Amino acid sequence: MTLFTPLKIRDITLRNRVCVSPMCQYSCDDGYATDWHLVHLGSRAAGGAALVMVEASAVEARGRITPGDMGIWKDPHIEPLARAAAFVKKQGAVPGIQLAHAGRKGSCYVPWENNGAPLPAAAGAWLTAAPSAVPFHEGDPAPAALDKAGIDAIVKSFAAAAQRSLTAEFELVEIHGAHGYLINEFLSPLSNLRTDEYGGEFENRIRLLVEVVDAVRAVWPERLPLWLRISATDWKEGGWTLDDSVRLAAKLRTRGVDLIDCSSGGLAADAKIQPGPGYQVPFAERIRKETGILTGAVGMITEPQQAEHIIASGQADVVLLAREFLRDPYWPLHAARALGHELNPPVQYARAFPKQA
Repeated sequence: MTLFTPLKIRDITLRNRVCVSPMCQYSCDDGYATDWHLVHLGSRAAGGAALVMVEASAVEARGRITPGDMGIWKDPHIEPLARAAAFVKKQGAVPGIQLAHAGRKGSCYVPWENNGAPLPAAAGAWLTAAPSAVPFHEGDPAPAALDKAGIDAIVKSFAAAAQRSLTAEFELVEIHGAHGYLINEFLSPLSNLRTDEYGGEFENRIRLLVEVVDAVRAVWPERLPLWLRISATDWKEGGWTLDDSVRLAAKLRTRGVDLIDCSSGGLAADAKIQPGPGYQVPFAERIRKETGILTGAVGMITEPQQAEHIIASGQADVVLLAREFLRDPYWPLHAARALGHELNPPVQYARAFPKQA
């Protein structure tokens, strides 16, 4: 098994193991994809990636991080997303989309304005939602603690977003359960202080995610893959742990989740994270080894030989690159050449990639 071995998941085949992570561009207006997204996503597909994932797409308007976030909470969002999905597929990549709800980390400026601080009322702030009325940063506006009706509505919103994704002809959906956003907030005892059936013990804290998975899988065809991104650890004592992630992955494997996309952090503002090349790969390796589910490795994967080792050694089934794809949309073509593989570029670019002797 190498970085350029195809991978079949259900009825979809990835042409290699290199995937484009969902990367927020904060460049939408009322949730609508634009030409920026068509070019951003399309260039990575032309560059040889196997899967191109649309950024975190809010399942309801208050589930955005910023006013510039992608949306899939209403039917008019479908058409521009469908255009991008069609172009990605035409280039030989699988078009995917990540469904998300920001929870208490919503209602903020885009990152390059006011350092991404919470929006004031004059700038269009909205009331965020969370498992408990605990803000992310001390001094931030407190979110509203969801009641049962609110939880049920969000579960239905994820299902409706999956249905719209199918209409837009995406071939893979990923549920965003990481980085301190709503689902992660329910999972972690640091942010979930509830005493009802959605709080307290492990089985209660995972209940929202299980309901979302079941609701999405009910409308998402059996022939198409369903992925889940998690924060494998909160990197803080008393929070969500890798042991919890292993336990969660084993449970969700039986409910139709095909791959766990293993990120970490984002839940606690004061978490002590120690990043470095491949620092999150051990999370994917352990979950894969102990549960048998497919996993994706992420985080500071930049070199072809590094990515090749992750796949060849069985640490993960795919690698998902983010910032490296911002630096080099054609990373797979360059990586293939470095590793002695031939990858066919678009015919329009073939003169720049002559066959190796």
